[in-house]
Amino acid sequence: MALSLLRRFGLPLPAAPSSIPEGERVYAIGDVHGRLDLLDRLLERIEADDAARGPARSQLIFLGDLIDRGPQSCGVVERVMRLKAERPDIRVIAGNHEEMLLAALRSERGEAMRFFIQNGGRETLLSYGITEEEYEAGTLTDLRDLARRRVPADHVAFLSSLEPYAAIGDYLFVHAGIRPGVAIEEQSSSDLKWIRGEFLNSKRDHGSIVVHGHTVTDGIDEQPNRIGIDTGAFATGNLTAIGLESTGRWYLSTLGSDAGAPSAAIVQQV
Repeated sequence: MALSLLRRFGLPLPAAPSSIPEGERVYAIGDVHGRLDLLDRLLERIEADDAARGPARSQLIFLGDLIDRGPQSCGVVERVMRLKAERPDIRVIAGNHEEMLLAALRSERGEAMRFFIQNGGRETLLSYGITEEEYEAGTLTDLRDLARRRVPADHVAFLSSLEPYAAIGDYLFVHAGIRPGVAIEEQSSSDLKWIRGEFLNSKRDHGSIVVHGHTVTDGIDEQPNRIGIDTGAFATGNLTAIGLESTGRWYLSTLGSDAGAPSAAIVQQV
């Protein structure tokens, strides 16, 4: 009756629920930021959840920012590389922190290394075997040269190969977000990795539900046009994943012993 009245008066029909193609199941993991302990715990929960839900073509997506801030960036990259070697269908999205590391390694000037260090890069350098003594004594150029020697070539190649986005059914998976009103094929790499205000404040229908990380919130930030799942794992101990199947949507998370709400400083992270 309600639908017939809407049609009769020419009013818009309710949108169909967002969905994933039949027979598929998707899990997307938010910003890991060097917390290998939490990643391993969350992967176990995803595996158990996947098994409990029955047969489906399951796919795993990482939303970027595997590295920086937490103590085990090298281990996280190694873990994700191993996973992808075992399951080539795994998708890994490029984050702004991967971009900063690659820029620091490639730059002939020290400013890129300075920017990287200011945003959590110190912990990444230490995870790759640069000692505290080397870090404290080194100039920016010294640290770049050390990093070029200590970060394995296959890690650099892997981080250089990450995808800008993934589209599945009615969902679009990106690191930071998209510029409203711009087709996905025309989005800039910078916006996909760095955008905040214009995207977060937009009420516009993006054509897909955008699942993203990059901006820390106390819990899941579920809006009509987007879902943010960066819950500040490096500081809160809470690493979050979204699960999607057909029109269903659910969340999995892991809380460490250091769980707590993000501080204002964390929320303002780059």
